[in-house]
Amino acid sequence: MWNEPSAGIAVAADAAGPAPRLPLPAVVATVEPGSIGEELGFQPGDRLLSINGQRPRDLIDLQVLVGEEELVLEVEDPDGTLHTIELEKDLDDGLGLGFTEALFDGLRQCNNACPFCFIDQQPPGRRRSLYLKDDDYRLSFLYGSYLTLTNLTEADWQRIETQRLSPLFVSVHATDPELRSRLLVNPRAGLLLEQLRWFDARNLQIHAQVVVCPGLNDGAALERTLRDLAGFAGGDWPAVLSAAVVPVGLTRFRPAADGLVPVDRPAARAVLERVEPLQAEFQRQLGSRFAWLSDEWYLIAGLPLPPRHTYEDLPQQENGVGSIRAFLEELEQATAALPARLEQPRRLSWVVGRLVAEALMPVVARLNRVEGLELILHGLPSPYWGQDQVVTGLLTGADLLEGLADCDLGDALLLPAVMLRQGEPVFLDDLRLEELEARLPVPIRLLQGAADLVTACTGETAPGP
Repeated sequence: MWNEPSAGIAVAADAAGPAPRLPLPAVVATVEPGSIGEELGFQPGDRLLSINGQRPRDLIDLQVLVGEEELVLEVEDPDGTLHTIELEKDLDDGLGLGFTEALFDGLRQCNNACPFCFIDQQPPGRRRSLYLKDDDYRLSFLYGSYLTLTNLTEADWQRIETQRLSPLFVSVHATDPELRSRLLVNPRAGLLLEQLRWFDARNLQIHAQVVVCPGLNDGAALERTLRDLAGFAGGDWPAVLSAAVVPVGLTRFRPAADGLVPVDRPAARAVLERVEPLQAEFQRQLGSRFAWLSDEWYLIAGLPLPPRHTYEDLPQQENGVGSIRAFLEELEQATAALPARLEQPRRLSWVVGRLVAEALMPVVARLNRVEGLELILHGLPSPYWGQDQVVTGLLTGADLLEGLADCDLGDALLLPAVMLRQGEPVFLDDLRLEELEARLPVPIRLLQGAADLVTACTGETAPGP
């Protein structure tokens, strides 16, 4: 599912802006049953103002502050009534509270102007949160979102060091100072190598990504970038833990004169030919492939995905590196003990992005060997984004309505939950799940993973790993 910033949070000042605002209260969203928070009487909507006299700036501060044994909490009810709560608890016991936002002093937005920025390649008029350019080091630490390090103040660097906010996830794109500054349209971007040395000197770590734009940072520039990053990957405490190489994604909404070209089959194969020898070199030098290519490179190139073991511990899976291979492995396990036949016949449809459909066909064939089961796979393009070869997570509600209009959907549609926003059943084009279901002739079942697929198809719980 899409984990995007909330439209309700304020925008904090960047490195060149005015002083940051006073943190807002932390608004309680959930209270864990049996927790200290429930015992104290917390309810959703309560506002936590301070802990031991300090206003937390974000969830990181809050987790640190509640780690003390003795706490004094300032709380405001939804009706404005103020309470002071004093308590003693075991060291590091949490309160069992979930909050509506991760940041209480505003979101740090991006101060770059990358021509390949996906946020700028969206149509106008959608929900506000889709246009928030998250470049916040706190969200990088908490959730693994990528940042560029170009908007950090001296106080931010000091906090990263003091609170040991590591690892962070950094969009590198290029290590050559001039090229990175040009790609990000920001002179501060040229400081990257100095920043990596800063992380290295303090035993702090990052995961890196490189978005490859053909003709700009591929070829020799890409090789230099990966070698530079690998130079920080040795020793007992490497500053750079991994690097992901991903293709630029371009939509039909981008400016016509941006100079960017999409990744095609020859470009994908050229990147593979450049990176795979480096992987072998890094394996010899570092004991790890270190730099990985996202699955799209192989799918665009028309080549099979690498074996599962080559991805090691999948350090960049959330970035699309090995995610399809890992899903195929989960499907292998989930389909290891299929029933010979179904008592009640089932005809189901399963929709995915066209780019990944071919890789999933062997699994569909295996499931369809079960007597009484017919699973129909629909690999769809995205007219909404103007992309024929698209990954599943980018399919919109409009794509589904158009792509499935004249299709045999069987008795139900199996829909990967990755198409929806985290915590809310809405697609990237703002179409809601219930609206899609109302306009389709069959019910929809959401799939969270491989086990859900097998259960939906057979009615039996899939075996675990």
